[in-house]
Amino acid sequence: MNKNIFTLTAIIAGIIIVGIAINIMQSGNSEVKVGIGDNGSQIKLNKGQILVISLEGNPTTGYRWEVSGLDANLMRKVGETEFQPESSLIGAGGMQILRFEVVNEGQVPLKLVYHRPWEKDVEPLKTFYLQVIAG
Repeated sequence: MNKNIFTLTAIIAGIIIVGIAINIMQSGNSEVKVGIGDNGSQIKLNKGQILVISLEGNPTTGYRWEVSGLDANLMRKVGETEFQPESSLIGAGGMQILRFEVVNEGQVPLKLVYHRPWEKDVEPLKTFYLQVIAG
């Protein structure tokens, strides 16, 4: 009797572990994370994948990372830009996080600029560029 309970418990635990592993593998494929070290590079994504770009910024200074060029037929921005401060101090910098979803196959340049949106005819402080190959 005890042997049967132990065997049944081991089988259930094995099924749970396999299910968790499959879930982790599938969720790992749905998001691709990049940062400033990937600036100027080429990246391959599949339709439906989410590109997560994390870049240093400080919106309290008025500067923001914004999309400067994007073919909306191939990729679309998902949600609002998030900000994760590096400390709880007022005015602290941190990471601005932008998400994009691949909606069709093709090649699309993605350009982000770090600027003050109200300042016209002023070069951005920083730029971030990726060549996305969606297949």
